[in-house]
Parts: sequence; structure tokens; C-alpha cells
Amino acid sequence: MDDSGRPQPGSGTTDDHQAARPGPTPPVPPTSVNGAARANSVPHAPQDPEEPPHTEHPDPADGEDATPADQSETSDSAPDTGPGPDPFTEPASADGDDTRPADPEPPARTPATSGRRPTKAPEPRGGLLMGRPFGVPVYVAPSWFLVAALITWVFGGQLDHVLPELGAARYLVSLFFAVAFYASVLVHELAHTVAALRFKLPVRRIQLQFFGGVSEIEKESETPGREFVLAFVGPLLSLVLAGVFYLGMLAVEPGTVPGVLLAGLMISNLIVAAFNLLPGLPLDGGRMLRAIVWKITGKPMSGTVAAAWVGRALAVTVLLGLPLLTQSGALGEGAADVSGMDTVTDALLAAILAAIIWTGAGNSLRMARLREHLPELRARTLTRRAVPVESATPLSEALRRANEAGARALVIVDADGEPRSLVREAAIVGVPEHRRPWVAVSGLAQDLTDGMRVSAELAGEELLDTLRATPATEYLVVEESGAIYGVLSAADVERAFVKAMARPS
Repeated sequence: MDDSGRPQPGSGTTDDHQAARPGPTPPVPPTSVNGAARANSVPHAPQDPEEPPHTEHPDPADGEDATPADQSETSDSAPDTGPGPDPFTEPASADGDDTRPADPEPPARTPATSGRRPTKAPEPRGGLLMGRPFGVPVYVAPSWFLVAALITWVFGGQLDHVLPELGAARYLVSLFFAVAFYASVLVHELAHTVAALRFKLPVRRIQLQFFGGVSEIEKESETPGREFVLAFVGPLLSLVLAGVFYLGMLAVEPGTVPGVLLAGLMISNLIVAAFNLLPGLPLDGGRMLRAIVWKITGKPMSGTVAAAWVGRALAVTVLLGLPLLTQSGALGEGAADVSGMDTVTDALLAAILAAIIWTGAGNSLRMARLREHLPELRARTLTRRAVPVESATPLSEALRRANEAGARALVIVDADGEPRSLVREAAIVGVPEHRRPWVAVSGLAQDLTDGMRVSAELAGEELLDTLRATPATEYLVVEESGAIYGVLSAADVERAFVKAMARPS
């Protein structure tokens, strides 16, 4: 997002979390920090609450729809509970006031681990993979090719004035400049990445895109000092690069291709550093301001609010001030002619930059509120009480037992009481009531994997990270002793997440 205010894009880091789900993703896009983007990628939240549950109808071939003639194989006595309250149709309370008691019954042991590794969430992609420096994937987004073409065209026009003897070859030189400039942006992002890894903050990926670069850092800094350092290293590296290119200029003859390239790269990196040091979120300077206010007040939220509103003021200033500066010649005589920009183009560029800054500042506020409310998501309070049943138990009988126990989930156990699978809520809803006596719960179940067993002590970001690692609709919640605590529904986590985000800070 770094930009001179002119055609060159910038670099930086986005602040905040790009959420995605233990199933789906909440609408929290990464915000731009440092001029490009360092996204503190927050754990993914569950699926959209408006999304209707997927209903799976039993298939006779799978043993889910046994006819009366087959009922001797299913159960000798399969009572039909008839119409009545269905414990699986009401959502659990986000506050835990209608969830299971603290002592589920009957307890059961968790099975020994099968040695099967939990399914790893797919690695986020963002375009063309260019490499993995420090183990972090670097992607080039499709939008980069658009801005590279723009830089090639604009810088080629400048070369035509400075080195007219190049002819059409000036566009090859311009393309080299575009690639070298974004290599500088990558160095800027790598500075954030190295600092984050030094502070043991995981970095999901780096992405080069239209207005710079994005370093997606998954966690927040623990102290204001680390926050300040993490934000400052990007502009610092850009300043160092500008100095290196200046020293290179001294070693070559002015007015030559190397001299013009080195001058352009020096100026571009100075612009990147200056733009990113502006004191408003989502730029690096905004994160530095946030760290200072955080240090003074002791409250990270106060720092975020102050830096975000400064960022919004900065967005308005860019929207109104950049076209005026360009047309007044304050950015240099003939700036509009040299860059090939007219008044409309200047205004459009200013509007794009202002929109990115304004949106990034708003996202920073939303992400700060998310982090503030994340501790409210606790597996223990969101878990549904569950009853254990054997695989051959008819669905109607299993639901009868659940009603009697006040439970809202079913866990299939073996003869030794070891949990083997979870009966899917969506599958239960898909079975008509008159067929439930003839349908065994085993036909509606999902086998447990290691990743589907979660601790009752999980909460906040740790809970969401665990669910995201193994996407599923239900999870078995266990105590430290191994006893079954209940079943956690991803839909219940979704509702609690949305409810927490709706509360004022």
C-alpha cells in the first residue's frame, strides 16, 4: 500500500486478523499496516450463522434406512418416542446458561490415540508461490502484474525524457525497475517477518499485491515495546535500502541506465519509508503510535482507538490533499507531466489510497474488539451435554435417552465405553420422525479423529486455532482425566462468536 502519492505502490504490514473458520470465516479482512500490509491473522471463526445446515438423508445401502423386515437386526424393541421436544434443534446459549451441567453422565474414557495425525488445515494461497524464505511462503498476487505493467509504462515515459536514445528498449529497463522495486518491498516485508519470528509470532505468508506487500502475522505482540520494534523495522529497512542505492549512484556515471535505475530505486524506497511512517493505522507509523499510547495508558485498546482515528484523519487528508499538492506543483515542477497523470487520475489514486487507509483503520478497531472478546469463547461453557450410546441403538431410543438426561448430543461408544464416533446433528434432523425407530445411530455418525478431541479447558484464540486445524461440525470435549465432558458444535461456537462481537467494548 505504500505509495508516493504518485504511481508507485508501497509496502508494509496489515494489522489484523483475517479470520477463517473451524468451519467458515468471519468477515474480517486483513488491514493494511506499514503501507502494504501486515495482517495479524486471527483464528478463524466458525461458519456463517445464516448458512442452513446440510441435511443428509439416510441411504438404505448404508444401513440408515432399515425396513421393518430388518428391524430384528437393528433392535428387538425399538420404541418410537413419538412427537416431542427435540434436544438437537435448539442452539446452545453463548453464555453457557442452557448448556450441560459440570458433571456429565455417564463418564467414559477416551480411546488410546490411533496414531492418526489430525488433518492439517490447507495452507492459504495468494497467487504464484515464489519461495519460502525463513520457511514463510511468498506469493505474488495476480494484481501485481497489473501494477507492474503500470510502473513499466509510467517509468518508460520518464526514461524517454532522460535517455531518449534507448528507444523501445526503455520498456525493458522499466520492467527491470518494477521487479527491483517490488524486491525492495519484499525486503521491507521480510524485516517484519524476521522480527515476528524473533518474537515467536507465527507468520502465515507474505503476499506481494497491487499496493505493496502483506505480511500475515497470526498473533499480536505481547508488549508495546515489541509492537513498536515490529512496526519500525520495515521503514528502517527501506531507509537502509535507499542509502545502499545512493552509495551505488556514487559509483556509476550519472545519466546512464544504471544511474537512472539506482536513482529511481533510492527515491522509491525513501517514499515507501516516509509513507509508512505516517502516524495512523494501518500504516507502520500507526502501529508505532499505538505502541506509544499502549505504553502510556497500559491499555492496548486505547492505543488502537487513538491510532485508528488518526488513520481515518490521514485518509481524509490524502483524499483531499494529494490532488491539490500534485496540481499545485508542491511535489515538484511538472510532476503531473512527468508521471503521465492528469487531474482525474490523481484524484482516483488519492481515492484508492484513502479508501485503503480508512478501511484498514476500521478493521484494526474491529480486530481489537475481537481480541478483547475472544476470551469469552470457552469450550467448557459452549459444550453440549452428551449421552453415550452403542452403535446398534435405534435413533428413537437414543433420542429418548438424551431427552431423559437433558442432553443435546450423542456419542457412540464401544463395549468398553470408549468413544468411537459422534452422531451428526444435521443427519439427525434429516431423518423423519416415523423412521427413527428403524435407523441405527451408527449410520448417522462421523468417526472420531485425534483432531476432533478437544480439551474442556480450551478458550479464546487457542480454542479457535484447535477447531481450525481440524474442520468438523462436532467435536468431542474431554476432561484432563480423559472423561467425556460433552460435544462441542461448531455452530454453537459461531453463534457465541457473533454474539461476542456484537457486544460493545
